[in-house]
Amino acid sequence: MARLAETRPETSTARTLVFDVPDWPGHLAGQHVDVRLTAEDGYAAQRSYSLSAPDRVELTVQRVPDGEVSPYLIDGLAVGDPVEMRGPVGGWFVWRPESGRDVLLIAGGSGIAPLMAMVRARRLAGSGARFRLVYSTRTPEDVFYADELRRPEPGLDVTHVYTRVAPEGWARPPGRLMPADLGDGPPDHDCFVCGPTGFVEAAADMLLARGHDPRRIKTERFG
Repeated sequence: MARLAETRPETSTARTLVFDVPDWPGHLAGQHVDVRLTAEDGYAAQRSYSLSAPDRVELTVQRVPDGEVSPYLIDGLAVGDPVEMRGPVGGWFVWRPESGRDVLLIAGGSGIAPLMAMVRARRLAGSGARFRLVYSTRTPEDVFYADELRRPEPGLDVTHVYTRVAPEGWARPPGRLMPADLGDGPPDHDCFVCGPTGFVEAAADMLLARGHDPRRIKTERFG
């Protein structure tokens, strides 16, 4: 049983929740947990959430309109409250510091969560691998971890793609992710793509068209 230890806002519709979990075995960047809520009448709902930090149980939850789980986690859960949680889950969509290869991360919306765990794991491990993060959101106000991503970090390059509204003076006009957004580097990276299904499929097709090895393209989708 996990208990909520602290929360912090990310956007107007998303919060990061940090949990204390007794006997937690540790996890890899990219893994997720299953959160289960059970009503007094016995009705239960379960959702999967990616872990957004490599060294603690931290979930960033986006409120889903008319959702069964996310509104309660964001608005109803108080510090100290218990939550049923199972994990860590998954062993394929993960980044390991010992790989040593450069990494391209492509995130759509709340799909940034597991990729942020990878960025933080790189920092924590002192890895020399170069990371490039391409992060697509509707507007600047929808960016998770905005302050952290604004801080310069050696070996980490962050590119923002805004699909609806861009900041004043932004060089790239608003629009969907395009091949040019992925940069001109050689196609020899480990690639991780996470976001809504349509976004992930489009991004993976772009990577294949640019010559990336399909065995080194890992995807995770939702919706």
